[in-house]
Amino acid sequence: MSSDESPNAAPRERRDAVREKAQQVKARQSRARLIRSASLAAVAVAFVAVIAVVVTWTVSSSASKPTMSPGNDVDGGFMVTGVTGLGIASDASGADGQVQGDATPTPTPTTPAPTPTPTASPTETPAVDIHVYVDYLSTGSRDFQLANMTQLSEWVGEGAATLTYHPVAMLTAKSNGTKYSLRAAGAAACVAQNSPDYFFAFNDALLREQPDLDSDGYSDSELAALAIATGVDGSKVVRSCIEEQAYTSWAKTETERALKELPGTDGIALTTTPMVMVNGTQYVGALDDPKEFAQFVLTVASDAYFKATPTPTSTPTPTP
Repeated sequence: MSSDESPNAAPRERRDAVREKAQQVKARQSRARLIRSASLAAVAVAFVAVIAVVVTWTVSSSASKPTMSPGNDVDGGFMVTGVTGLGIASDASGADGQVQGDATPTPTPTTPAPTPTPTASPTETPAVDIHVYVDYLSTGSRDFQLANMTQLSEWVGEGAATLTYHPVAMLTAKSNGTKYSLRAAGAAACVAQNSPDYFFAFNDALLREQPDLDSDGYSDSELAALAIATGVDGSKVVRSCIEEQAYTSWAKTETERALKELPGTDGIALTTTPMVMVNGTQYVGALDDPKEFAQFVLTVASDAYFKATPTPTSTPTPTP
């Protein structure tokens, strides 16, 4: 009997066949795992590529649409050039019905008595520079406006002062999520840009008709209607600007900048509203007392006058 015909030959052949079949199954499973891994990797790469495309498109879209800024703002503020659309006679009374700002002095210091034989003449009194940082949801901003509107408009009309309002949005979170403070500041910028002669009137209307703190405030359509009610020029343009919130991003940026440092000051930052600066000096008196504010302005104006006036010197007397 040959070795191939031994009793153990058949079992050995079966074992070899089973082993070979197992190896074939294992090979197929390995190929399947490789295919699945490759497919998952391809899907992951494709997903990342799609995300990259979306991000690139978003960034490029943002870059192609820069934040709009009013063309006539100066350091985030708007200078009052007139009081068009504002009836001073009818609006001169405050919340208590009493005329505000009456019998207050115009901020022009008295010219000092001449010094004998001066070598220099006093210079013309410079106009005081008043900047008001105003949040249209701030009750303090409203109090200051109601008390001082009349005399502020008179000083501007007489050329005794330059007046600039800076709309800011410190109370954006105080309107039930509607961001009224920010939207109102943007609306003010819309009027200042498109109908500057009516900016002072709209600024006054926003404060006089101020909604309650922690309320929804006015909608964009209502803000536009309030602006149009003052008589603005180009009402359609103004309405579109306000309803599209064209300058809310600008208002946010300028607020953030003011919170770091007010332009033209030595490190002074916006801490509250209103913040009133007169020739770079902060007013810290009563917001609802026009006489106190007028006296402060008069004092600052006097200081500016004497700083701008060269100290006169007497002509020396010849010695015999």
